[in-house]
Amino acid sequence: MPMAVHSKQLLSLLMVFIAKAATQLISMPNCPTKCGSVTIPFPFGTTKDCSLDSTFLINCNKTSSSSTSPQVPSLPHSNQTVLNISVNGELHVAWPVARDCYAENRKLVNQTYWGIDIKHFSISSTRNKLVAVGCDTIGALSAYDYGGNNYTTGCVALCNRLNDIVANESCSGTGCCEISIPQGHVLNQVAYTSGSVFSNHSAVHDFNPCGYAFLVENGAYNFESQDILKLEKKEFPVLLDWAVGNQTCQQAQKDLSSYACKDNKSTCYDATERSGYLCRCFDGYWGNPYLIHGCEDINECVESNDCVEGATCINLPGSYHCLCPAEYEGNGKMNGTKCSLKSSTKTRKEIILIIAMSVSISFAALLVGSFYVYLALKKRRLIKLKEQFFQQNGGMLLQQKIVRRGKSTETAKVFTVEELNEATNNFDESKILGQGGQGTVYKGVLQDKRIVAIKKSKISDRKQIEPFINEVIVLSQINHRNVVRLLGCCLETEVPLLVYEFISNGTVYEHLHDQNQILKLTWKTRLRIAKETAGVLAYLHSAASTPIIHRDVKSSNILLDHNLIAKISDFGASRIVPLDHSQITTLVQGTLGYLDPEYFHTSQLTDKSDVYSFGVVLAELLTGKKALSFSRPEGDRNLAVYFVSSMKKGRVLHILDKSLDGSNTEQLKKVAHIAERCLRVKGEERPTMKEVAKELEGILVFEEHRWGSGNLSSEETDNLLREVSSVINVEDGGINSSDSYSINQITMSTIGGR
Repeated sequence: MPMAVHSKQLLSLLMVFIAKAATQLISMPNCPTKCGSVTIPFPFGTTKDCSLDSTFLINCNKTSSSSTSPQVPSLPHSNQTVLNISVNGELHVAWPVARDCYAENRKLVNQTYWGIDIKHFSISSTRNKLVAVGCDTIGALSAYDYGGNNYTTGCVALCNRLNDIVANESCSGTGCCEISIPQGHVLNQVAYTSGSVFSNHSAVHDFNPCGYAFLVENGAYNFESQDILKLEKKEFPVLLDWAVGNQTCQQAQKDLSSYACKDNKSTCYDATERSGYLCRCFDGYWGNPYLIHGCEDINECVESNDCVEGATCINLPGSYHCLCPAEYEGNGKMNGTKCSLKSSTKTRKEIILIIAMSVSISFAALLVGSFYVYLALKKRRLIKLKEQFFQQNGGMLLQQKIVRRGKSTETAKVFTVEELNEATNNFDESKILGQGGQGTVYKGVLQDKRIVAIKKSKISDRKQIEPFINEVIVLSQINHRNVVRLLGCCLETEVPLLVYEFISNGTVYEHLHDQNQILKLTWKTRLRIAKETAGVLAYLHSAASTPIIHRDVKSSNILLDHNLIAKISDFGASRIVPLDHSQITTLVQGTLGYLDPEYFHTSQLTDKSDVYSFGVVLAELLTGKKALSFSRPEGDRNLAVYFVSSMKKGRVLHILDKSLDGSNTEQLKKVAHIAERCLRVKGEERPTMKEVAKELEGILVFEEHRWGSGNLSSEETDNLLREVSSVINVEDGGINSSDSYSINQITMSTIGGR
């Protein structure tokens, strides 16, 4: 019997909701409320008379000329299908998938590129993302805001075999990648496409001939492994933001004739992600605030309320009241004065009340005691957790190595997590200096007032603990003026923290490619930066106690101090090479545009991989172009390929940075020739970093001796040659034939030019 009563109550409640939905005002009188299965609430409408203005006009057409074909709503300007409209400022539309497909001979057979202008609305920067699917695919997105500013982003999806993809895994980069769209800007125009990263899908063509890229609302797409073979879905939902006009609420309320919040039971609030304002019904009301009488009272007595058992619920406009029975007093609400007996009936209840209060006080004391016990246990667990992280991150191993090496001032210090929390204000977002593939870097101030850079590493493989500790010890022993010095680490957190000296003048990448940079690098400064970088890599490869391969040489990892002295940073991807090995097999890691193609295809890491990446940096210093840019023509997107091709055609002077006009042409050619040798596909044909460093040192010495006189005596020339020879022979004690040729070339160009 009780179950039957409960079922009747649910049925009555359901009937109330159905009746309410049937009578609720949605659109203007005599205007259609739906197009197909989609509800069209005012201010939107399918005609000019049914919408607030042309901004909110929705096309409602049939899918074919057949009388039985369904109607489909769409945006007039972009012809995108509308999936859902809500009066809280959200609009869902269907966006198409971009793709590029290739034949077995690497020929492009099909490519779609989408550029969409959504006119009056904007893309939600917090609720959408760009997804790329494929095994040789890059998804690129270019967007514009209402001010005409451009924002570009993208991600890369790679895999070698179909078995590399774990079934139904997240878009982590293997077969599928995703990236958030630029935030903090009102974007209304976007263009997105997919493209091949390396070989036009030739290496994976048998199972993945096509790549795909698309915009999608967060949570609306789940990657499945069969999507690599063929992505069946043609469109995905994207969330747009809408608002009324471009005024604030305060401005709009000055002209009530055009003010959109028509119901007197509604209020106005400013839109958050774009200009304009929105309307909503008062608390206790629901409906469409953009229509007169569009907000209706919510009957809390039928739907939900907090009246105590025994109290009667009375519905009021925008509210409700809980009425106690005749012999009780109070408002009958759970969070208010509950129903209690009137004074005439209280006498016999006082003893019960005293007992209840005593029980309550005892219970409260028990709760307080339990809370203090909980805090003590929590503190104890926190200490144990820090000890656990310290152990699993190799803390004992690091301490043993520090003791074995002796506590010199150059040895890495083990910081506590409290020290670094205080230095970074608990790792506040305002302290972030930058983010990369190896972690996030924060600016901090230690107790001794030293300014440091603290990196939260992304190392999570327990097998990498001992190599990580060895790397910390080795880097802390490096005393090279052009290496960012590692001061220490913290192992009391789940992810190890590294503490470096702080370098104040940004990166070479910013100085070369940021248009807002006031200071432009001269050729002499660029040449010195190249020499200093090459010297560091030569030191790591051949002069350090244990050879180190940096594995992520790029212009954004070359920092500049206040004197523009180069400082090499980010050894998070570096590998220590055993003395009896010339190469090691490892998972391919690096940055697109700088990555050694031989290492990418063989997974065999050698010191020549750093040589290739350094060659790309040299090309950047010479041309002023980015290593990889999708804004350039397809054949010129990869700087290394473009640079080598131009060298072969004898067009090197045509691609040099325009700001280098007037520099020594012969020197530019010589450095370009060094870059071309570093960029050779086969590692065995590339020079060593030691050879590169010697050649650049020789060129820089002659640059620094070019004083104004223009005439050198034979005795001065001989002295200059001996100076260059002493610089070049400082490590290996001799000059081979190729070194002699290089020196003679430099000498003749310097002396003969005068």
